[in-house]
Amino acid sequence: MTETPTAPNAYTERRASGCPFDPPPNRSRLLKEEPVSRTSLWNGATAWLVTRHTDQVALLRDQRISADNRNSGYPSISPAAEATRLHNQTFLTMDEPEHSEQRRRFTGDFSVKRVAALRPRIEAIVAELLDAMEKAGPPADLVSAFALPLPSLVICELLGVPYEDHEFFQRASAVMIDTRSSPQAALAASQEMVDYLGDLVEAKEKNPGTDLLSRIAVQYLRTGISDRDECAKQARLLLVAGHETTANMIALGTCALLQHPDQLAAVRDAGPDRVAGAVEELLRYLTIVHSGRRRVALADIELDGHTIHAGEGVILANDVANRDPEIFEDPDRLDIDRQARRHLAFGSGPHQCLGQNLARLELQIAYPALLRRFPGLRLDRSLSEIPFRDDMAVYGVYELPVAW
Repeated sequence: MTETPTAPNAYTERRASGCPFDPPPNRSRLLKEEPVSRTSLWNGATAWLVTRHTDQVALLRDQRISADNRNSGYPSISPAAEATRLHNQTFLTMDEPEHSEQRRRFTGDFSVKRVAALRPRIEAIVAELLDAMEKAGPPADLVSAFALPLPSLVICELLGVPYEDHEFFQRASAVMIDTRSSPQAALAASQEMVDYLGDLVEAKEKNPGTDLLSRIAVQYLRTGISDRDECAKQARLLLVAGHETTANMIALGTCALLQHPDQLAAVRDAGPDRVAGAVEELLRYLTIVHSGRRRVALADIELDGHTIHAGEGVILANDVANRDPEIFEDPDRLDIDRQARRHLAFGSGPHQCLGQNLARLELQIAYPALLRRFPGLRLDRSLSEIPFRDDMAVYGVYELPVAW
C-alpha cells in the first residue's frame, strides 16, 4: 500500500528573506498551482487550504461552512488557541441565528454615522501623541509612541475601559494571540481579561455612564438577558480586536510606505478620498490577519474538483487571496491609487469585521497626520533588523525605530 505524502504546513513557513510584506512563497505558489489543497496543522491533523479569492468569498457566505470553534474538526491555529477555544466563545465564533442576535447588540456602536462622530476626538488624540513624539525628539519607537496608544485610547474611551490599565490588557492580549504561548498561559491570560472586564461591567451596572460597556450592563446584565461571563467575553473581544489590529496596521503600513517613497509622498500630500483609497490598498497589501480565517464544513462541499467532507477543517488564506491576479492587477505591487475595496482583510459575508469602520477612520487620520508632522520620517535601523511578528495571530512589528 502506498502511503499518502504528508501535507505541508503552510503556516509554519517563513516569508522570503527581504520580503516581510509578502505571503510565504509556497503559500503563494498554491494560488497558481493548487488553489484547493490539503495542509497539515500543528497537531498532525489536516485541513483544506483555500487560496483563490472567488472561492473564499463563496465559502465565507456559504451556510454549509461554520465559524463555530466548538465543532469537531475546527482547525485551531495553535495549542494555545485549542486550549482556549471554548473559553473564548463570542459572536465571532458562532453560527446563525446565534451569531446575528449577538452581533446586532453592537452594530449601532460601530456604524458609519456613529464612527464618523468620533473623528474630532481621534484627531485630537493623534495630535497629542505626535506632539509628545516631537517634544521627546528622535529616535522613537513608533509602536509604543503612536501606533499602539492611538487605538488603545480610542477603544478605551468607546468601551469605558480605564486607559490607565492599558499595560495589563495589552500584556494579556499579547499572550492570547501569541501562537507560541503555552495552553496554560493563554488560558490564564484569557481568564484574567474576563475577570477584569466582568468586574468592570458589574460596576457599570450599578453606576452606568454613557459608554458601550454601561449600555451592555444596563440592557443585558441588569435585565438578565446575559450573565456576567457572557458580557465580559464580548467586551474582551471588542477590547482586544479594537487595539491589536489597528495598532499593527499603523506600524506595518508606515514601515511599508517607508520602503516605497513615492507612495509615502502621495499619502502625505493626498486629500481625503485618495487617503481612503490608500488605506484600502495597504489593508489588501499587508493583510495582517495572516493565519487565515478558520472554518469547518457542516456538509459535503464540491470545490475545484475536490470534496470537502462534513467535519473537515477549512483555512481561507486571505493574505494570498488579496494577491490574486484574477482580482487585482499586478497584485504584488503597492499602488495607493488601486481600487482595492474588494480585498478580504476584513473578511466577507456575515462575519465581516464589526469594527472595520472604526479601523478605517483611525488609519485614514493616522497615516497622513504622521507623515505631515514628520516629512523626513525614516527607519532608524535597516529593514532586516526590524522584528516582525511572524508568530503572532496578528502580523506586524514588535517595534519600529524611526527618526526624522
